[in-house]
Amino acid sequence: MDLGLKGKRALVLSSSKGLGRGVAEALAWEGADVFMTARSADKLAEAADAINARGAGRAHQMVADLTRDAERIIESAMAALGGVDILVANTGGPSARTALDVKPEEWTPQFEAMVVPVFRLAGLVLPGMRERKFGRILTIASSGVIQPIPNLAMSNALRSAIVGWSKTLSAEVAGDGITVNMILPGRIETDRLGELDRANAQRQNKSVDEISASAKAQIPAGRYGRVEEFADVVCFLASERASYVTGSMIRVDGGAVRNV
Repeated sequence: MDLGLKGKRALVLSSSKGLGRGVAEALAWEGADVFMTARSADKLAEAADAINARGAGRAHQMVADLTRDAERIIESAMAALGGVDILVANTGGPSARTALDVKPEEWTPQFEAMVVPVFRLAGLVLPGMRERKFGRILTIASSGVIQPIPNLAMSNALRSAIVGWSKTLSAEVAGDGITVNMILPGRIETDRLGELDRANAQRQNKSVDEISASAKAQIPAGRYGRVEEFADVVCFLASERASYVTGSMIRVDGGAVRNV
């Protein structure tokens, strides 16, 4: 199936590793040009070089901090790509902790790191999308916004703030040919998942293998997901083929969330 992504221009945030990198690679493989951001220069350069060595879409890169560089990111992306048709909003997650462990003064800085950049960057790319009558705003969140994940209180709470914003925005811009969706990963094999498994192992006084085995046993698919599987869903939602999908939250979790 031709997704119609060849020549499209995508800004993929936090894309030096994990889900962000996987999405950038998949979009480029489909022929989109991608602009990648991260705080780690070495990892970002390695990721961009790998994409460019593979061919198809081209990768551009910028070392940046989402909390303070939003305008600079957009300016650089516009200069490199000529415009942004697809925004993949991906932000890092907070450390694993219970709700009782989070100090009151920690909420605002984390909100500014995880939530505000999504709102700000979307606001900066939307005028061009509305003018061209095409755009895709995709936010990578977590299945925790549907079924809260134990020991991830800050992520569960703050990512849920994006849910209301995303749904509201989707109705406001649907007539302009712009779709706004959220993609909710379950347990996908990334460095972040390894960190969470280690944190849970320490908290429960168990081995990482025990934690991993227990988690997989609760997933109907019986395993953790692959980054490529997640990225393929994002590519579809970014494509012309998904033009009638908006205001939705798409789970990629192997069936782990049991509610309908």
